[in-house]
Amino acid sequence: MNGARIPGRGAMARPGRLPLALAVLAAGMATAADAKTLVFCPSGGPEGFDPAPFTLGTTFDASSQALYDRLVTFKPGTTEIAPGLAESWEVSSDGLDYTFHLRPGVTFQGTADFTPTRDFNADDVVFSLERQWKEDNPYYDYAGGIWPDFTGMSMGSMLRAVRKVDDETVVITLNRPDATLLADLAMDFASILSAEYAGALLESGERDKLGSEPVGTGPFVRTGFEEGVVVRYAANPDYWGGRPAIDELVFDITPDATIRMEKLKAGDCDVIADPPAAEIAALPGDTPIVVEERPGANVAYLAFNTTQAPFDQPTVRKAVNMAIHKQAIVDRVYHGAAVAATTPIPPDMWSHAEGLAGDPHDPEAARKLLAEAGAGNLSMRILVPDAARPYDPDPAQAADMIRDDLAAVGIKAEIVTDDLDGFLEKAADPERDGAVLFGWSDDNGDPAGFFSTLLDCDTVGITNLAQWCDARFSKLIQEARALSGQEARSAGYKQAQAIFVDQAPWVAIAHATETVAHGKDVTGFVVDPLGRHRFDTVDIAGD
Repeated sequence: MNGARIPGRGAMARPGRLPLALAVLAAGMATAADAKTLVFCPSGGPEGFDPAPFTLGTTFDASSQALYDRLVTFKPGTTEIAPGLAESWEVSSDGLDYTFHLRPGVTFQGTADFTPTRDFNADDVVFSLERQWKEDNPYYDYAGGIWPDFTGMSMGSMLRAVRKVDDETVVITLNRPDATLLADLAMDFASILSAEYAGALLESGERDKLGSEPVGTGPFVRTGFEEGVVVRYAANPDYWGGRPAIDELVFDITPDATIRMEKLKAGDCDVIADPPAAEIAALPGDTPIVVEERPGANVAYLAFNTTQAPFDQPTVRKAVNMAIHKQAIVDRVYHGAAVAATTPIPPDMWSHAEGLAGDPHDPEAARKLLAEAGAGNLSMRILVPDAARPYDPDPAQAADMIRDDLAAVGIKAEIVTDDLDGFLEKAADPERDGAVLFGWSDDNGDPAGFFSTLLDCDTVGITNLAQWCDARFSKLIQEARALSGQEARSAGYKQAQAIFVDQAPWVAIAHATETVAHGKDVTGFVVDPLGRHRFDTVDIAGD
């Protein structure tokens, strides 16, 4: 968009009742003066509109947060579990059976070619989970058969059955107690899709439309999409949680952080994600821009391929760790809006192992370790994405600093940059060499989200980019997740962090602050600790 104002901003107005076609028609006929339009400028667009096959926060913002609901949800601004499509639930005394009582009268949206004939019910819950789990489900392989978060949270081995009792009751039975289940079900991958719509698409031979022409129960209805440019939404007039205050929501996709800031200053964006820290610090005291921030549940890291020599040696990995000056990266790349990392778990998240010192920045000790390992003339490649992420505002600058730090200890590093799609494909390849510079924003407020998704044996070749499998580590995480008390689980998570520091499968670089900037006329926006951007609670003064 290069700083240009969104064409037709304000042209979509307050929609009428469903079906969708009538709502869109009514929206298009209204005048700009009648509508409340909010423009959000994210750093990237959605990979698709079915959240389950993907892991990027920009995808979740545009899909699961806007269009769908889950059985349970997080209270805005927290990781506290609250009712969603399930009004209530009970857990059996042995911790194996979760009985969910579903909210009656919830309507699905429609498309130009599909009008729902029934309300949300238990069939939709069973379908939404089993399609990611059961290989004989006709939708199991429609997105390549890769369900990264479902796999990363070990749902396949956790679940024994997802059973419909009646239209308003579902029982989820586990193979083993797991205290993270409710938090897992609040994650984006557990969004509830319409089983009726999925069946209709199968009959028409248009299965892929499940992810491209979304049908959800959420607060907004998608009304337009231009890949890489814009997504448009109208308020869902029949939303069970109450119709949103804004009439139209526009995602103006703006990868460049400086341009996002320019658009905010010019009034072309009402809310921007991940504003550049240097420009935020330079804002005058009388600025009309409101900056909101909170500690982020995220981590930026450099992941080795621990199956490839010489990075199959912990000594070499620890030497690289010692060579990298994390605090300098925090100061220059993040402009201080982050803290240097020791483990995957951020300092303000429960179970963070405060007593672990990690490997200090010590170039001389790094050179000695490399010599002892016979890796004194090491050359390596570092794969880097070409776009900023919430946990890394400038991957190119961070990579350059890492390259210089490595050169100081005799390691020659080649930086290889790729667009996000190419990066993700290459980074997950078990045969790739060198290291990748990437990161992660937590999805459920439980430390297991970091451990299971990023470092568990089950996710090697998927989201475990270090290709690291340590049986002790995985066993600790599995055992901790089975414990109901947070204090007991925390003990296991801290032991796992000690293994992480000792084995150094990747360099934990920084935990970034979650920052959002918006105009002063925007109200009700809450910064999410998990990095999501939701607008069902937001209002804006009339244009």
